[in-house]
Amino acid sequence: MSTRPEAERPATIGQLRQAGWVSRPVKEEIRRNAMARIAAGQPLVEGVLGFDDTVLPALENALLAGHDVILLGERGQAKSRMIRSLTALLDEWMPIVAGSEINDDPYRPVSRYARDLVAERGDAAPVDWVHREERFGEKLATPDTSVADLIGEVDPIKVAEGRYLSDELTLHYGLVPRTNRGIFALNELPDLAERIQVSLLNILEERDVQVRGYKIRLPLDLLLVASANPEDYTNRGRIITPLKDRFGAQIRTHYPRDHGTELAIVAQEARPFGGDGVRVQVPGFMSEIVAEISHLARSSPSINQRSGVSVRLTIANHETLVANAARRALRTGEPDAVPRVSDLEALVPSTAGKVEVEALEEGQDAQVVERLLRSAVLGVFKRHCVLNSLRPVVEAFEEGMVVHAGDDVPSGAYLEVVSRLPALRAPVMELAGSETPAAVASATEFVLEGLHLSKRLNKEAAGARATYRGRS
Repeated sequence: MSTRPEAERPATIGQLRQAGWVSRPVKEEIRRNAMARIAAGQPLVEGVLGFDDTVLPALENALLAGHDVILLGERGQAKSRMIRSLTALLDEWMPIVAGSEINDDPYRPVSRYARDLVAERGDAAPVDWVHREERFGEKLATPDTSVADLIGEVDPIKVAEGRYLSDELTLHYGLVPRTNRGIFALNELPDLAERIQVSLLNILEERDVQVRGYKIRLPLDLLLVASANPEDYTNRGRIITPLKDRFGAQIRTHYPRDHGTELAIVAQEARPFGGDGVRVQVPGFMSEIVAEISHLARSSPSINQRSGVSVRLTIANHETLVANAARRALRTGEPDAVPRVSDLEALVPSTAGKVEVEALEEGQDAQVVERLLRSAVLGVFKRHCVLNSLRPVVEAFEEGMVVHAGDDVPSGAYLEVVSRLPALRAPVMELAGSETPAAVASATEFVLEGLHLSKRLNKEAAGARATYRGRS
């Protein structure tokens, strides 16, 4: 590893030897750096939440053992993020034979170009330095992926220049050789055609490959990491057995198992709303509702569970909720944008676009999403409110109290509701966490909607407006 300025780094193989640089296989390099992180109590990969007791220990074991890894999980389970984060376990800078297309080790070159250069110039052969970020290769496996994409192809221009087809220098290297001495990732592995899997197996295991009938040996040094959907990997039978056997570890990822982790991911990933003159505040119960929608969707029989319900759904819904509240604040001229239950209707488009509803009659997907929204509100309401303590509020409605609510109702109208109904003040202020009109409006709507969904109040909805009345 070299952290010295560029001008001070060895420029030839001879200087590299004098500096005491030691060549190590990439898996050993990763193992040493992973051991240092683990010993220092640092996370193996940055920015991944909810895997501390499940996925990450298994990944640590795999890397310490020097195994190639396949991550099995539905979409939106941070598989790609973990794979790309592994580059942090490589040394910051690595020397290669200058001009090499496949990151040839100065001490053990494998390409014809590098072997000839080192044979000709010996310790005077020049070296270049590549950063760890350049030692990562990635390919989304698709049915049309070819051997040329992954391994290489004969370059007709080089042939036209006078070289023979049997000359290794006619080869234009593909993604895998160009990631030599690094990490290569194959996303959605089951979509790779079987004949392409065979060529990949050869170059990773037998260390040889045939390109248009020309056989070359490429003893590459790689950490192979792949990702796949469990349904594709286990049920379609589209991965050849020798390639399955090539992976030393098969690690199952998962979605966040509690609301706290889900919301921590939202706080980390959601784009903050930037708007002059509008202060955004999201009450805790509204954030919980957004997380609850995703958790309910992941267990709903109306949602296709094979494709999964990504954490990106929670992030998109949270951003949409804030945007709708901000839009209302801008229209009403209010300084505070606080999401309300009536804003949840805006989540139908952002939810419907990220879940696959099981085959239903046309137009019923919106109904499925709306049922999820109602169930989420009710579930969070039951966690925050005790129905018996709200009995005086219900009695006031039974005596003729009527409240008009909705997306376009100004926040001040809810302050009047709380002043007319003193029994509502205590639960509302506890939920609001603030005395700003927008926060009070949000908490008031939440309590009223919770009472309606608990069958304590009637609700008449027309467009963006709703009217709450007693049931008698």
